Amino acid sequence: MDKFYHSVRLDQDLCMGCINCIKRCPTQAIRVRNKKAQINSKFCIDCGECIRVCPHHAKHAVYDKLEVLKQYEYTVALPPPSLYSQFNHLDDINIVLNALLRMGFDDIYEVSAAAELVSEATREYLSTHPDHMPVISTACPSVVRLIRVRFPNLIPNLLPLNPPVEIAAILALRKAMERTGLKREQIGIIFISPCPSKVTYARSPLGITHSEVDKVLAVKDIYPNLLACMKTVGEDPDEIGTSGKIGVSWGRSGGEASGLFTEDYLAADGIENVIRVLEDMEDKKFTNLKFVELNACNGGCVGGVLNVENPYVAEVKLKRLRKYMPVARTHMMPDTEAFIGWDSKVQYEPVFHLGETMMESFQRLNQVEELLKKFPGLDCGSCGAPSCKALAEDIVRGEAKDSDCVYFLRDNVHKLTEEVTRLAEDFEKEDADSGKRMKAMTSCIQRISQEMNQLDQKEGRNPYDSKEIDGK
Repeated sequence: MDKFYHSVRLDQDLCMGCINCIKRCPTQAIRVRNKKAQINSKFCIDCGECIRVCPHHAKHAVYDKLEVLKQYEYTVALPPPSLYSQFNHLDDINIVLNALLRMGFDDIYEVSAAAELVSEATREYLSTHPDHMPVISTACPSVVRLIRVRFPNLIPNLLPLNPPVEIAAILALRKAMERTGLKREQIGIIFISPCPSKVTYARSPLGITHSEVDKVLAVKDIYPNLLACMKTVGEDPDEIGTSGKIGVSWGRSGGEASGLFTEDYLAADGIENVIRVLEDMEDKKFTNLKFVELNACNGGCVGGVLNVENPYVAEVKLKRLRKYMPVARTHMMPDTEAFIGWDSKVQYEPVFHLGETMMESFQRLNQVEELLKKFPGLDCGSCGAPSCKALAEDIVRGEAKDSDCVYFLRDNVHKLTEEVTRLAEDFEKEDADSGKRMKAMTSCIQRISQEMNQLDQKEGRNPYDSKEIDGK
């Protein structure tokens, strides 16, 4: 069912089968099977949370390398506003922009400049569509994908405007073709991404059939080279920047909403907080809001896993940098309106349905409820699923079995011991030899039960780790 490219990947050679990722994945897309993690691509929204929490670095993002500049005759860099927050003592964004040119790019188009256009278009949309309140920002691709698969009732609330990176790519391409006269395939529009979510967007965009972004580099990859080039830029760099406070503010949580000149907004960052807000929106708890800004990463785009700076330090740097900037320097033109809006709708993807039909889904839901009565409800993750409910759903889908639950397995061993004991007593009354054999069998099963209980009392290790149980 899932037709999207995914930038978040798993290196099974590095995976140790721990459960850190399954407990933090917002869509429960990860399972641990046969001592290795597995990512279900249908559920994954490429938020990068598993990359952030994996202690073994088994999760990583796939993106392009700097060598892609050689594939094009003319290249345009699209720096995000969060890029400016990665450097110490930066007081002029033109230093970064000039350094990008020295790195080998032929031109620059700031994503923050395009963000000011989106802010202006959003203000217009809010004034002309009062029936769609509150409007949900579509700047974070992971949030849009989350709504697409988990909160279908909120799809009509999505802001039907292209994100700043797409607007920047379209305008940068138009400018490059006019300036050089080159063909489209000779020009490379290259975005410098702070997160895997935007890498995925460039390959499989939502709301638009095709993205004009050709390649995506990671901030952490270009950072060393860019830092070296910045040191060669003089104290009076060429004036390249075309954005102001509104555009640069998009790099942190609340920055997009602050450019709408309204106090009737909500801004939340961090995927768990985002989910909580969306659940409250479904329950109609927000009645006076006009706009909801949601960012999957903590702190906003400054918290992307492809950045190098601590997100909270980066947020402070961005606030300090924008302090003496003009409010805005880029404004809507008549021809901009033609491509600022979506050209296709975001469709609900029922990836979490248990069956192909409604009747089958209801039947399997009843099976899930029956299974949950057997499970302890601890959501320990020892089975390889993030919760007891997730395991039950895997079982009815045919992807797991009830014995994967260690508690369920242990209780069955105890019950088997008791049954064999009673059976042995019955045989002993009838046949002395049979009774001896059954006693031996009972003794063996009792030892197994005792050893499983002893695992609970061991200190300094997980008593339900599959390796330890196998080792016994």
